[in-house]
Amino acid sequence: MESKSEFFEFIVTDEYDGMRIDKLISELIDSLSRTYIKKLIDDKKVSCNGKVVKASFHVSENDEIVMEIPPIEIPQILPQDIPLDIIYEDNDVVVVNKPKDMVVHPAAGHYKDTLVNAIMYHCKDNLSGINGVMRPGIVHRIDKDTTGSVIICKNDNAHQSIAEQLKEHSINRVYHAICYGVIKEDEGDVTAPIGRSVNDRKKMAVVPGGKYASTHYRVLKRFPEDGFTYIECKLQTGRTHQIRVHMSHIGHPLLGDEVYASGRHSKFKTNGQCLHAKTLGFIHPVSGEYIETDAPLPEYFNHLLNVLK
Repeated sequence: MESKSEFFEFIVTDEYDGMRIDKLISELIDSLSRTYIKKLIDDKKVSCNGKVVKASFHVSENDEIVMEIPPIEIPQILPQDIPLDIIYEDNDVVVVNKPKDMVVHPAAGHYKDTLVNAIMYHCKDNLSGINGVMRPGIVHRIDKDTTGSVIICKNDNAHQSIAEQLKEHSINRVYHAICYGVIKEDEGDVTAPIGRSVNDRKKMAVVPGGKYASTHYRVLKRFPEDGFTYIECKLQTGRTHQIRVHMSHIGHPLLGDEVYASGRHSKFKTNGQCLHAKTLGFIHPVSGEYIETDAPLPEYFNHLLNVLK
């Protein structure tokens, strides 16, 4: 599938006189990265007064700039016969217990072996299309290395209903995790705004002006000899990496978290953060009944609980 090229045309005003053309474009169209703008210029997709220019070209007042953004090629996402651990299913929704090391939906450079590929094979054409061809049926997601419950919508009506419940934070989402350190309190709340880290744009962080986020945690078991705590976390909101960010913020990052537990080392191998989406409760989009599912802990998680002292 392919979309059409987009063209941007603008006249340089006096405030931009003498500015490099790549910097000018990045200021006028802040949704494009400087790297992508440079690629467009190198590919001769940018002209000034009818002539292609280099990234180092300095514009003058009244110059006419034309930029072409080539069509985005959308790859075909194919069904794959990948085994699924289905916890609940009816005509409108499916709840899947996602394994570790599985991406929920395709993205650039990763178009196979995702939960979407598997669910497309299982559900055939019975999936909501609201989120487009790359994410059929997907209304929320969990990280690649987080295991547990993911709800899939089979039609647009179900999708809209579940999306609204997620927006209102009315879905019951309970996670189990193992974190570094021995938490003294039996339970507590972490309420701190989450946004992009100012130091690393690939990470989330507790930052002033971030989105409101609240997590309630409860201690299930302490392992003082090894220095870990087994906890349950209930999401009051659903921000990106919320549990991982909040637990790191209070000094108890998750075991195995390669992003938010930097500098922490353990003899236990987890292949990513020790986090499992265990309970998922929602109002059924058609019957109106409350449905609650429980995803059993994965084998690696149970093994850790058995060997921790």
